[in-house]
Amino acid sequence: MENEQLKIFDENRNQIGVASREEVHRLGYWHEAFHCWFISKENGTNYLHLQLRSNTKKDYPNLLDITAAGHLLADETVKDGVREIKEEIGIDVLFEELLPLGVIDYCVINGNFIDKEIANVFLYICENTLESFTLQAEEVSGIVKAEFNDFTELWLGERETIEIKGFGINDGNKTLIEEYVGRDKFVPHQISFYKSIIQKINDQIK
Repeated sequence: MENEQLKIFDENRNQIGVASREEVHRLGYWHEAFHCWFISKENGTNYLHLQLRSNTKKDYPNLLDITAAGHLLADETVKDGVREIKEEIGIDVLFEELLPLGVIDYCVINGNFIDKEIANVFLYICENTLESFTLQAEEVSGIVKAEFNDFTELWLGERETIEIKGFGINDGNKTLIEEYVGRDKFVPHQISFYKSIIQKINDQIK
């Protein structure tokens, strides 16, 4: 995976070449990613679906993250990114079913790991139950949902914790997840990133 070839860009999103995934994160090149957030409505309440990253992941293990996301390879277009949804969580979605939320640039530096992403962000209005998700064990170890209003209040600093419910997979066994979590349980995207996502989702579900 570290040898995957990715397109790299300058600060103005002009492509300047191709580099391996390892080089991208070691040297801090801007690169393209595909993000898809799932949201569902149950009894009048909107729920955001979140993946729990596998404990074997090199970056951000055991943290909650975007429903499905990944790098776009050097030979891929944004439309090809839809493969990440099927690969990671086992749900078949057509690109045409996704609602575009725009392109967001963000940077996270964690020690020697530099993540400068040009994120192509989408929303999927989901009618799937949690039981219909099939997880890619080496990437995702759980799938949970949280009330979108609670998620919003968490990242606006209006509450300390939110309730998540779903399931995890440990050694092939499904386990129930039902707990309260704070911001420290999420991948440390910039708070401005989370606030931007919340606003863009709100614009779609009003």
